[in-house]
Amino acid sequence: MTAPGGFTYRRVHRASRELLFDCLTQPGHLAHFWGPAGTSTPVEGITVDLRAGGAFETTMVNDDGSTYTMRAVYVEVRRPEKLVWFEPDLEGGMTTTVTLTELGDNRTEVVTHLANAPAVFATPQGRKGFLTSLDRFGAYVAELTGRPSDDRT
Repeated sequence: MTAPGGFTYRRVHRASRELLFDCLTQPGHLAHFWGPAGTSTPVEGITVDLRAGGAFETTMVNDDGSTYTMRAVYVEVRRPEKLVWFEPDLEGGMTTTVTLTELGDNRTEVVTHLANAPAVFATPQGRKGFLTSLDRFGAYVAELTGRPSDDRT
């Protein structure tokens, strides 16, 4: 069960966890999918200092030209199975944990857990926006591998 202010999303991708980890940690990959539908994230707006205590920042550009910068600090980096980052600027801080588990047959389950998420994440619009970002990630991985994702929850 997910605690109040916490959300867990599961997706299975037909890709190695090494590739998925790279997609989640390299600006050249992140620029292809980071953010909800209606945004883009130029590679020059992405900072990845991939170590505990290192910065993780993205500047998303909305269709209308406005921008939003996500500022986080990596808490844990275990290649290729786990990433944890903390966003101190969000209503008391939100922690995102991404766990990548090999399932065999070149399939990897990616579980994304948001802890202490702001109230906007619980609204239908907020959840839909986050899901579109996961959809964009899945589409990008499918483009790279030529194999669609298996499922989502």
